[in-house]
This record gives sequence, C-alpha cells and structure tokens, in this order.
Amino acid sequence: MIAATTPILAYLLGSIPFGFLIVRWQKGVDVRTTGSGSIGATNVMRNLGIVGFIATFILDLGKGIFAVLLASRLTSTSPNWISLTGDPRWIAAASVCAILGHCFSVWLKFRGGKGVATGVGVFIALAPLQVLLVLVIFAVIVAATRYISLGSLIATATFPLLVYFMRRPPLPIVLGAAGSALLIITMHHGNIGRLLKGTENKVGKKKTSQ
Repeated sequence: MIAATTPILAYLLGSIPFGFLIVRWQKGVDVRTTGSGSIGATNVMRNLGIVGFIATFILDLGKGIFAVLLASRLTSTSPNWISLTGDPRWIAAASVCAILGHCFSVWLKFRGGKGVATGVGVFIALAPLQVLLVLVIFAVIVAATRYISLGSLIATATFPLLVYFMRRPPLPIVLGAAGSALLIITMHHGNIGRLLKGTENKVGKKKTSQ
C-alpha cells in the first residue's frame, strides 16, 4: 500500500514551484508572466540574476533526487537512503512523476517548467556516473555548435542509453530513465522547432525576437 503512494508523493514533490515562489518572494511578480513564461532556473535568472538561477536550480535538482530516494526508501526494508535498494518499478514511476510534477504543477494550474533541473536530480539519483558523462557530452555539443538547447537534448537522449549499456540495471530503471528523458525532450518542442528552422539562439550571440 505504501509503495503505491510513491508516484503521488514524487509528483507532489516535483510540483513544488520553487522558481515561482522565489520570484514572488523577491519581486512580488508572477515569473510566468515574464520571459519564457517558465518557472525554471533560466527564466528566474532573467528576473533575479545568477543568484536566483543557482537557488532555483539547486532546489529543483534536490526535489528530483529526493523523490527517487524516497521511493527507494519506502519500497525497501533497508534503512539506507543513498543506495537504490527499493522496488525498481516504483523507483522508475517516481522518476517520471517527479519531472511530470515540475512540468505540470498542481499548484500552478498544471503549468510549470521544462523539467531540466529536476530531471538532472532524477538522473543523479539513478546513475551519478552516467550523469558526469552526460555533462561532458553536453559541454562538447555546446562548444561545437553554441546551441545550449541542442546540447541539452542530445545529452538527455544519451542518458538512458548510457544507463543501459554501462550498468545493465533492472528493466524498469531503464524504462524510467527513458521515460524521464522523453518527457524532458517533449517539453523542449519549441526549441526543437527553432533548431529545425535555424532560428534558435546561440551562446554569445545577440538574441533574436521569437
């Protein structure tokens, strides 16, 4: 019975709109009415600078990590909070639900962010070594193309492959990683469209109107 609550708990954790709360607290405005309309760290930075970005990113990352570890702890007889010793099916479900909560927050009428920071947290909890490799891939792609969105998309898509080929975990974990990655990629549909049209902004280049 407790195991069945883990996806719900993960969704509620993911739904906590830290970016929205931080900007409302600091400036008294709704971050969704500014910039890209997202509650994520990048849009918070447009309002509060790098400090706002760091605070939001860490908090959003943390809720992804905690959602996965909580699912593991609640479905395991081990007192260990660090290792994923719980039921892989519920861990996988919690992984996807945490990101889903961030993207479609119940507290914000099912609006939210694109799930990147929360997704990174989920990925760290599932396979920290593979996350380091993904970050290297991200850096290489961005350095070569100057497209942050392209680096994010390719790195995200690569993660479940690395998990499968390097760790050979239970199938539910692979599916959870793949589902999480697919959700994040889907939330970047606007970026994908601009990349295909050649209108996506590059690092170090003046932004164009979109």
